[in-house]
Amino acid sequence: MDRRKSIKTLLIGAAGTGVLVEACKETGKKETGALPDVAAVADRMQEEKDYLTKMGAGETFFTPHEMKVITLLSDIIIPADAVSGSASQAKVPEFIEFIVKDMPEHQTPLRGGLRWLDMLSAKRHEKSFADITDQERLALVDLIAYPEKASPEMKQGVSFFNLMRDLVTTGFYTSEMGVKDLDYKGNVPNQWNGVPDDVLKQYGYAYSEKELKECISYEKTAG
Repeated sequence: MDRRKSIKTLLIGAAGTGVLVEACKETGKKETGALPDVAAVADRMQEEKDYLTKMGAGETFFTPHEMKVITLLSDIIIPADAVSGSASQAKVPEFIEFIVKDMPEHQTPLRGGLRWLDMLSAKRHEKSFADITDQERLALVDLIAYPEKASPEMKQGVSFFNLMRDLVTTGFYTSEMGVKDLDYKGNVPNQWNGVPDDVLKQYGYAYSEKELKECISYEKTAG
């Protein structure tokens, strides 16, 4: 089973749980964020519009470097495949930026985890996580992606990656791209021709001539 199928199985089977990390605080550079798309909030209540506008117009939490690392991690967790695009193409990093402003309890664990990852990368490669090769990034992620195999000194990194994985999968599979990836149809209109003949026969029932004549019947079409 590949990574995407494994994530989808876990997501469908149970809700992910965020793991908080005890991490050091880092004062990040603040930047002005973009306002949310007016069309996207047109059908919201006014208090929701005001809140979303405030969230979009306020200062961003993550620095450009942190967002780059979040983007790299997001695409490692959910890469593009033949079915759909990657996590970053589904705007998961922007989702995580929104979440940390909406749920501030995630700010310290994520910022501390990002700093921890950069320190690990610097220790092993003398470069930040964003500046090492793809192969080197995957090797570092492998150290923290599997809790049962991780060494004790990787405990903080494991907790951070668990939280990142929860946020990335939540962001992706609640996006339009992720919903299509799951092939979720939701409540859609259909055409029903009644109970199939074999089921009726199994229970000793049959439609009367009058019912067959008066009820609407839909013909199956190709595709």
